[in-house]
Amino acid sequence: MFNKITFDFSISIMTSEKELKKRSNNQCELCSASENLSVYDVPNARDTAIYACNSCVEQLEDSEKIEANHWRCLNDSMWSEHDAVKIMAWRMLNRVNQPWAEDMLGMMYMEDDILELAKAAGDGEADENQIIHRDVNGVVLDNGDSVVLIKDLKVKGSSMVAKQGTAIRNIRLDRNNSEYIEGKVGPTLTVIITKYVKKI
Repeated sequence: MFNKITFDFSISIMTSEKELKKRSNNQCELCSASENLSVYDVPNARDTAIYACNSCVEQLEDSEKIEANHWRCLNDSMWSEHDAVKIMAWRMLNRVNQPWAEDMLGMMYMEDDILELAKAAGDGEADENQIIHRDVNGVVLDNGDSVVLIKDLKVKGSSMVAKQGTAIRNIRLDRNNSEYIEGKVGPTLTVIITKYVKKI
């Protein structure tokens, strides 16, 4: 009996992956990548899955690793005919927290029952304890953004001075302090105060 159950379960998984491969044309259903693909079970949406690449899955599962610009790909996939893809597109557009993502969310159309499934993971709900990082102009900053210094800053632990106008790419947010971000100035990874930067 045990062997039969195990065998039947294996067949079910393989069939599901086979169907997803065919449905997706062997591409990530979110970003269209064609390598390192696997079945990703959509959380809080029973019996729902997508075919996704490792890069997307990593960011789906860990918000600390989200690279905002990667998710511009959702401009295409959010129109998918498959509910599972639309659910994950909606969730990620909420997590990215960028003006362009908000614009895309405004264009999305989802049936009420599918939207409820999309909301089941808690995305789209305001978090009163969420730490928001803003630049000197009040623009929201996110992991992976690029900023420019608005004044000369001494790089702590070195004799280097980062000049006004220096661009710092792929920043990381301090999850415990809304005034701190991290970025590389030359070869040096340093902490920068948000009021001294402007988002590019």
